Amino acid sequence: MARLATLLLDIAGTTCALPRAEIREILPLPRLHAPPAAGGPLAGFLNLTGEPVPVIDLAALFDLRPAAADDDPYRHLLLARQGGLALLVDRALDLVSIADGDIRPIASSRSLNGCVVGEFPRGDGLVHLLSLDRILTLEERVRLDALTRQAKVRLAGFEHGGARAG
Repeated sequence: MARLATLLLDIAGTTCALPRAEIREILPLPRLHAPPAAGGPLAGFLNLTGEPVPVIDLAALFDLRPAAADDDPYRHLLLARQGGLALLVDRALDLVSIADGDIRPIASSRSLNGCVVGEFPRGDGLVHLLSLDRILTLEERVRLDALTRQAKVRLAGFEHGGARAG
């Protein structure tokens, strides 16, 4: 029987999971650049070797806790497999292997944008298996891409000896 390596996450007290293959790296929470246009679930930008990477606070996105309500310095960033997105979680808890037969598929209509693709038992409860590709809606991705381009222009202005207004 096939098995799926999953990373268990604590998101404002709710245990969720992402397939390990969707995560490139787990990082301690660094200082983020939060431009004035940021807000809501956008926690800010991570400067990753000169490239701004947007950081989405999953607790705020899933309306489990207001954005910036938790200043816990021990939170984690999950860098997505392509590196163009990072997710802010309370903790990366554990890496576990789940038998495919233990994962119950979830209808896409049961979660926003179908981001919960399955669930599996763990202890006395169920863990929601998330799809990284479905966490953000198309409109959210378009807006995030625009903010990322603005952050890149701003960052490039510092490389050339001066900042641009805006």
